[in-house]
Amino acid sequence: MSISTTPTTPPHQHDHQPGTAKAALSYPAFRILFIGTALSSVGTWMQNFTLPAYLDARTGSAGLVGLMVFVQLGPLLVLSVPAGILADRLDRTKLVVAMQATMMVLSIALAGLIATDAALWTIFVAQLTIGIANTINAPAFSASIPMLVSRADLPGAISLNSAMINGSRIAGPALAALLAAFGFSVAQLFLVNAATYLFLIVPLLTKVKLPQVASTAVDQGWRKLTRGFTIVRERRVLSRSISTMFLFSLVCLPYIGLFPSVARLNFGLDPEGTEYKLLYIVWGLGAFFGALAVGTWLARRDTRRLIPFGLLLFAVALGAFTLLDTWWLALPVACALGFVYFMTATALSSVMQRNLADGERAQAMPLWFMAFGGTVPVGNLIAGPIMDAVGARWVLGVGAAFAVALASWANLARLDEDDFLPVEDGGDPFVPVNANRLF
Repeated sequence: MSISTTPTTPPHQHDHQPGTAKAALSYPAFRILFIGTALSSVGTWMQNFTLPAYLDARTGSAGLVGLMVFVQLGPLLVLSVPAGILADRLDRTKLVVAMQATMMVLSIALAGLIATDAALWTIFVAQLTIGIANTINAPAFSASIPMLVSRADLPGAISLNSAMINGSRIAGPALAALLAAFGFSVAQLFLVNAATYLFLIVPLLTKVKLPQVASTAVDQGWRKLTRGFTIVRERRVLSRSISTMFLFSLVCLPYIGLFPSVARLNFGLDPEGTEYKLLYIVWGLGAFFGALAVGTWLARRDTRRLIPFGLLLFAVALGAFTLLDTWWLALPVACALGFVYFMTATALSSVMQRNLADGERAQAMPLWFMAFGGTVPVGNLIAGPIMDAVGARWVLGVGAAFAVALASWANLARLDEDDFLPVEDGGDPFVPVNANRLF
């Protein structure tokens, strides 16, 4: 029996604190898709972890690793807005299933290319095509998931989704290491990833239909294409959140895509070795708990205050990680770095989602993907050759210093009531705060 969801989620009775992770999981449709996405994401992160390490080990070039991340995530920068229009025009369930199936087939093709030691350019083309399919998939899926819960429980759903991303970031590399210990090759790991797409495809075909909410805008032509920019420009909380994420991604986060190169240059680790995998998993564990914290023990905190506070803590953690040269000493710092990184990103995402009306999501959320996922590969593309030339410490150090300056810009407590989504449109009641107080 299918679980259908109306465009505006009806009142849902539960005994949990509104806005928490437990409250979000009480919705059957959300719970089913959350579990399916989590299992599918384990395979995705297994591949995302393995491919850069494979490329760094094969070429010894941080620049090429950065280029690989760019071809995978770069489409988010240029195709997210057209993909948002598709999400409004087409059946979202069919669109997401088609893109998931496309990525499954391409992962199988990528496995074949790696098994035969194919030319690097063929691997780059396959990864680029996966990136395009993911870009088309993202607005339709992400604009629908928030509508599976009531607006009061939206923070818990966002926190869970962020925690799921980072939980799979841990489980993926851990599963890759376990399967490698049993003799699985890199190509075979990609085949395992291809199979995990079924965890999301099957529920979408048999149990859950994504809610379809058409845009309320009447714009046509070029104005329709730029509708998301208009929404963001007219609501300062959105433009400030997106610009913060853009700058954070560009300057502070290149170390993520270049993690294998950072580990090799700063700690002398083999990107395919056990020590590197442990360092990455510990960092991912911190990110998991950072995302989960926003929907649990930090759920009562004003999210606007979490963002500048998180940026300052991120600067401290990244600065300490930059200075270390012993990998086992870096483990607790990496965990703290992951925690504050995704606590901050989740808080920004929560503010963004809570200040969008349902009919605006498909137009505005592509700009979030451009600022986050689309900008990170640009930072990688720039930082990779710099790392090859002068080492990783300068790149990480600049990111840490920039986060300190960014904290002031990201203080959303300085905005006025008119800068947020009005209550009558579904926004949260405005609560004035001391703009100079961080937490």
